[in-house]
Amino acid sequence: MGQGSGIGVLDKAVVVLWAAAATPCALGELCERTGLPRATAHRLAVGLEAHRLLARDADGRWRPGPALGELAHGHGDPLLTAAEEVLPDLRDLTGESVQLYRRDGDARVCVAAAEPASGLRDTVPVGVRVSMAAGSGAKVLAAWSQEPSAFTERVLDEVRRRGWAQSVAEREAGVASVSAPVRSPDGSVIAAVSVSGPVDRLGRRPGARWAEPLLAAARSLEVRLAEVDRG
Repeated sequence: MGQGSGIGVLDKAVVVLWAAAATPCALGELCERTGLPRATAHRLAVGLEAHRLLARDADGRWRPGPALGELAHGHGDPLLTAAEEVLPDLRDLTGESVQLYRRDGDARVCVAAAEPASGLRDTVPVGVRVSMAAGSGAKVLAAWSQEPSAFTERVLDEVRRRGWAQSVAEREAGVASVSAPVRSPDGSVIAAVSVSGPVDRLGRRPGARWAEPLLAAARSLEVRLAEVDRG
């Protein structure tokens, strides 16, 4: 974290943001991480939540909110606007966690997410940077990129042939995922939409179960982007 600005309330708010970005946290954990009094931590977290800089998960814990992704990639980003409509539907259909990733150099950034209301899930907070060396989302973003990749050409050829990628316990033990590319109106891949959850539920071949609805969600995102592009 950077040096303090000398503006007390701003510095405290930033400390709260960093604490929630590490892992989702309840009020007690927030106080422990920040060293702030309970009333101060609560007031700042609620204020940041009102501005959508923080959000609460199904367990009531604070995590980075959608406005952070909007600020990073431009407010009113049509992809993020489309994601607000499409990702919850995919979450409700699958009952699993859903994410939207963009590539940023040697990492992929979660720019939007939709989490199920209850049950064991794979929570990836908005704004989190994830390795490009593992996981189905990384495979999709690498398959249609000219940048160097940690994956073999055989793996990427298979992703391009199928039109989607899957992974089991690559990014995290016990987690499986399946991802599909999202294309801009000019045909270039600009993001990967993913469904992820416990291997016990998704199985060793998660694509067999969820590739079709995932591809439909990707198409829905692309349709909305094309509508914006046509003006």
